[in-house]
Amino acid sequence: MKVIWILLALLFCKPGISQKPDTTMVLIPAGEFIMGKNSATPSDWQPEHSVKISSFYMDKIEVTNKQYYDFCIATNNPLPQFWGMDEFRSGVGFADFPVVGVSYFDAEKFARWSGKRLPTEAELEYAARGGLAGKNFPLGDQVDSTKVNYWKKFKGILKAGSFPPNGFGLYDITGNVWEWTSDFYSDNYYAVSPSENPKGPERGRFKVIRGGSWHSGPMCVQTFYRNGLSPSWVDFAVGFRCVKDAK
Repeated sequence: MKVIWILLALLFCKPGISQKPDTTMVLIPAGEFIMGKNSATPSDWQPEHSVKISSFYMDKIEVTNKQYYDFCIATNNPLPQFWGMDEFRSGVGFADFPVVGVSYFDAEKFARWSGKRLPTEAELEYAARGGLAGKNFPLGDQVDSTKVNYWKKFKGILKAGSFPPNGFGLYDITGNVWEWTSDFYSDNYYAVSPSENPKGPERGRFKVIRGGSWHSGPMCVQTFYRNGLSPSWVDFAVGFRCVKDAK
């Protein structure tokens, strides 16, 4: 089973320059899409299969340091693992940067506290595609290194909302930081996945993360790419965003 283990390193960058991002949610319309991608070699993102998704609301940007700090103060939850480390843009001085160093369990706590939940894997892939069918990246067939924060280009986390949004109005839906989902990870789940609002296997050792990060190669920022991580793991390149059901 393929599991990401990212080695801790100290990398430096200048903060991204952008206007303060809109932290509200956007309605993701109900629809049907082809999830995954067939390939000639074995992979955990095949077979391709048709999935129907009900409408839901999703955070336009990843949960920020400021939002997570407010949660910690209100609930007496511990601050993230890398809090106060400038090289990972973690702390009160980086209010508008994505929070990292948060386990799946703490991300789930934040989501419940805020009246939301973590997205399913299918919801996150559907949202990442932004209405584009058959494309490998949120903005088309090729990755644009000036509009996606991934390995070597910017060398660190950038401010949330630094690049143009995808077709659904979502910022950094791939790149910048990996994002937790609510699904347990299985490398053969796609062969048995329900065709409507799949929620992943009933149990497992790992949780799915999606989207790639500033520390990932271009392969990982593709819309269909998936990986698994222990839910108790905290990482300098993993954050999250939240969703809620449409009424």
